[in-house]
Amino acid sequence: MTRIFSFDDLPTADLVVDAIYEGGSAGNTSSDPIAKLLPGAGNQGGFRASGPGLKKKFVVLYSSGEEGDWPDRLDLNTGQFTYYGDNRTPGHDLHDTTRRGNLLLKVAFESAHGDAVKRAEVPPFFVFTKCPTAKSNRSVQFKGLAVPGLFGLPMTEDLVAVWKTTAGERFQNYRAVFTVLDTATVSRAWIDSLSASESALASAPSAWRSWVESGVYSPLTSEPTKVIRSESEQRPDTPLKAGILEQVWAKFKDSPHAFESFAARIYQLSDRRVIIDEITRGSVDGGRDAIGRYLLGLSGDPVYAEFALEAKCYRPASEGVSANTVGVREVARLISRIRHRQFGILVTTSLIARQAYEEVRDDRHPIVFICGRDIAEILIQAGYNSSERVGELLAEWLA
Repeated sequence: MTRIFSFDDLPTADLVVDAIYEGGSAGNTSSDPIAKLLPGAGNQGGFRASGPGLKKKFVVLYSSGEEGDWPDRLDLNTGQFTYYGDNRTPGHDLHDTTRRGNLLLKVAFESAHGDAVKRAEVPPFFVFTKCPTAKSNRSVQFKGLAVPGLFGLPMTEDLVAVWKTTAGERFQNYRAVFTVLDTATVSRAWIDSLSASESALASAPSAWRSWVESGVYSPLTSEPTKVIRSESEQRPDTPLKAGILEQVWAKFKDSPHAFESFAARIYQLSDRRVIIDEITRGSVDGGRDAIGRYLLGLSGDPVYAEFALEAKCYRPASEGVSANTVGVREVARLISRIRHRQFGILVTTSLIARQAYEEVRDDRHPIVFICGRDIAEILIQAGYNSSERVGELLAEWLA
């Protein structure tokens, strides 16, 4: 059962991974739990830093999960946390933000790529997400202690300025990649020493201290205990995602063959190593709507894994309407077409039925499922983050 800290206990509480910290009952910013848990962090905004100037005591990265344009994401399998900066509206330079969050990101990542002396100047980053409870809509969940960068990711790619378009106006914001460290608990003693601007390395968690001293990342990784996603996990979890998926289904429901090429593009957008070689003709596809390769080796010495892709433009669930799910028969058809050393991709606007999902995972068939929520999230990550942008894409696709 998830541990919950009451609002009154926050000033003395440790930070425990995945614990929930309840907000107050006042109904205003005085009920914010982060400000009470981490004095000096402030009581609003996604980027909250404690301390004057650019040398901060610590930084809180708070994600509501409701920013369609800026989909912060924590990968529990790898410990990778992707966070977007605070230049989120047109009309400002990349670093010209009220809280100077993007400038702090720039300084922190530059220091993270330096030696031990420079890494010691990087403030701890505490990651929180919105987690409403029965007692307070302001409650939050602690997701971990993070540091800039990720092992294996080039320093040219862990902090990248990306372009976005809102109402026809272009502007830049940072996409920052952090590593959530293998630290189950951040002690109150370390938090207090940070707040007091004392030398805090001695009382720091071992994973943090190791990173500062040697630059070695020790990510908090977790292997899932379940083998399938539930139907609720396959359905869009925000109105924006639901609206995008509805647009896609409505556009292709009467043109299933057109959806095949679109599904191949969706898979390609999910990973730049995907190469689509052919969209097969509907009458001779043999259970494969597209075929392609996945790049495993270096671009100068490539090794490829071949795949077959099948697309199912089925009705997604909506209010009062059940989804038309992908079942055992459709999945078995794809499995039967996979040859030795190949894998399969099944893309659907709907859901994978539980029995079909379980059989594939239990028998270890190499099948990747891309369901309705995935389609919406892939489009958002690729910059198609509004109904207008998605509409433009679909109009071009069927032109």
